[in-house]
Amino acid sequence: MIHLSDRINRLSESETLAMSRKSRELKAEGHDVINLSVGEPDFFTPDNIKLAAKKAVDENYSFYTPVNGYQDLREAICRKLERDNKLSYKPEQIVVSTGAKQSIANVVLCMVNPGEEVIVPTPYWVSYREIVKMAEGTPVYIKAGIENNFKITPAQLEEAITEKTKMFMFSSPCNPTGSVYSREELKALAEVFAKHPNVYILADEIYEHINFSGQHESIAQFPEIKDRVLLINGVSKGFAMTGWRVGYLAAQTEIAKACNKLQGQFTSGTCSIAQRATIEAMETDPSATRDMLGKFMERRDLVLNLLKEVPGTETNVPQGAFYLFINVKSYFGKSDGAQTINDANDFCMYLLNKAHIALVPGGAFGDDDCVRLSYATSNDLLVEAVDRMKNALAALK
Repeated sequence: MIHLSDRINRLSESETLAMSRKSRELKAEGHDVINLSVGEPDFFTPDNIKLAAKKAVDENYSFYTPVNGYQDLREAICRKLERDNKLSYKPEQIVVSTGAKQSIANVVLCMVNPGEEVIVPTPYWVSYREIVKMAEGTPVYIKAGIENNFKITPAQLEEAITEKTKMFMFSSPCNPTGSVYSREELKALAEVFAKHPNVYILADEIYEHINFSGQHESIAQFPEIKDRVLLINGVSKGFAMTGWRVGYLAAQTEIAKACNKLQGQFTSGTCSIAQRATIEAMETDPSATRDMLGKFMERRDLVLNLLKEVPGTETNVPQGAFYLFINVKSYFGKSDGAQTINDANDFCMYLLNKAHIALVPGGAFGDDDCVRLSYATSNDLLVEAVDRMKNALAALK
């Protein structure tokens, strides 16, 4: 018998990846599965970025890269942060990693000691909880319900902070709810953090460019807390570059150096060709993403209208990302005679097996009453998926 470490046994499999795997297995058996579980734009990387990668190949960028990323890439990231976010950083404050997920893991492992508390608003992205567990920190959850558009209040935040609190982590625009914090809402949270100088704020802004509410707002804009903000971003969502695997951290220099040290013992530097392509992405005006943004907004509105025909479903109107977080509690306890729906996991498995639609159960995001639907696919498939859902759910009594 193999005795694995307690560390790996404490971790849960990513449920978003698990649902994608199950849908692939059904597809391999010949079933026509519509996969709405994956958080990935269905667009192609812009041509100017692809050309930059080809140029890098021709110019023989085939050697090891600096652990924290090429100097000119980190400079380009600083220019992007100044241009788009009015935030001033120096290249030594930037660490480029193999995806934003690694950036998050780096900084949590560098900052959180065993037993220290990390506040995580729910719903949250699936890996937040597991990364905190990997660092042997203690996740502390703040419930953000649909009645408040899945956003926490300053009073909730104040109540959750204790002497053991080391970090607060959140995303805006949010995965899985699509909720976006306004400048006023962020300012109110920043005022709470200003009273607690030992708390760091991890701000995951990977969906920055998929924002239907207008100008993206970063919590790092407030000078009284900026030095404690751990800013995470990348190119996967906004520039349709999920497979390129490039993310970055912007933080005060001492923290960036610590993450550089840690990354040097794990992966070292990110892929050279992907980094050269990312320089082009950083130099690209955000207006280049407007067509994709418009398509996502069109799809959001389409699915919201279609769901009006599906009884017992409730959702907010998300202002960013490309997800709907749907409350399906009204179906719990119902059965089609062969399967009873006891929770969101049963609900998803029922739809996967009965209607061949892949969703993700909300328990993965900290809310057992909901499921996540990604509308990052074509209008035709979305119409077909919701029609299948409506017919399959109609069989439940």
